Amino acid sequence: MRRRRLFFYLPGLGFALLAGLAQAAMGLAEIPGTAGDGPVTVFYPASGEALPVQRGPFLLTVAAGGTPVPGNGRLIVVSHGSGGAPWVHADLARSLVDAGFVVAMPEHKADNYKDSSNPGPGSWAVRPAEVSRAIDAVARDVRLAPLLALDKVGMYGISAGGHTALSLAGGRWSQAAFARHCEANLEGDFQACVGLITRLTGSWIDGLRKWGALLVIRHRFTDDAPREHNDARIAAVVAGVPFAADFDMASLASPRVPLGLVTAQQDRWLIPRYHSDRVLAACLPRCEWIADLPTGGHGALLSPPPPGLTGLIGDMLNDPPAFDRAALLPQVNARTAAFFKAHLPPRLPVTPGP
Repeated sequence: MRRRRLFFYLPGLGFALLAGLAQAAMGLAEIPGTAGDGPVTVFYPASGEALPVQRGPFLLTVAAGGTPVPGNGRLIVVSHGSGGAPWVHADLARSLVDAGFVVAMPEHKADNYKDSSNPGPGSWAVRPAEVSRAIDAVARDVRLAPLLALDKVGMYGISAGGHTALSLAGGRWSQAAFARHCEANLEGDFQACVGLITRLTGSWIDGLRKWGALLVIRHRFTDDAPREHNDARIAAVVAGVPFAADFDMASLASPRVPLGLVTAQQDRWLIPRYHSDRVLAACLPRCEWIADLPTGGHGALLSPPPPGLTGLIGDMLNDPPAFDRAALLPQVNARTAAFFKAHLPPRLPVTPGP
């Protein structure tokens, strides 16, 4: 496969923004989820002054609670990775909001920064429906819904959220396929199979680690029923560094909607040859390779990145020394926004006359 490296074309100053958005701030709000789901964080074009707002260790400049203003009438739902939070996607959200989009980020149950008790296939099975219910939650919001047409919605996800993205693009997977992958490739793809519980160190105890991991995986993940989720409102999907080893690649050969991929060749958590490379081999040229980051690691698309990570999670998410985040990430975000603009044409809802 011929690799597309990170070649970017940004005509002029980037995006030709809608005239009304030139002075819009990025608004920030939290709306209630539906059916017992957690809150949905929303970024949107807003009036009002953008001010520094602290969210955990992140300082964001937003118009918190600002009045929504018309954009391009389209919604993008973002699915975070395992144990993730909305704030690590704030820079992408800004690029999307500047392009006119409203961006909604559901909190995936038991696999978020507040509660990470059920990562992996248990979470992957419910995430796509949580994305659908996030669209429903936005549709119920009295401030946002009148500004949106929800017949064509975009969806973006990275890592476990990338798994969600592939599901919503038409991919089929099963828990038993996950177990079979780990049985065949446990040592080569160890962190993908066990997460951050432990790692291989080259010592004699690695044998016990592998034995214990397979014991748990074989016991928990026996269901071979194919899992899929279709939401007719989702019309374009981007998957970044996705977990993909458990998918039937034939189901991704012809995605049901336009599908874009962002890859990182120094990913040590979801090693490309087991995950993103297989998706690309299956779907090109019927999908779009938005960007490849030759020096990027698994955390490359987290922006702003989580500060102060150490230990195993730091090894998995911190940037490799050669990765030029400041130069590359704005361009990745711009290309992602351009992909959604190409496949989600602007459409403002028709409001009734007097």
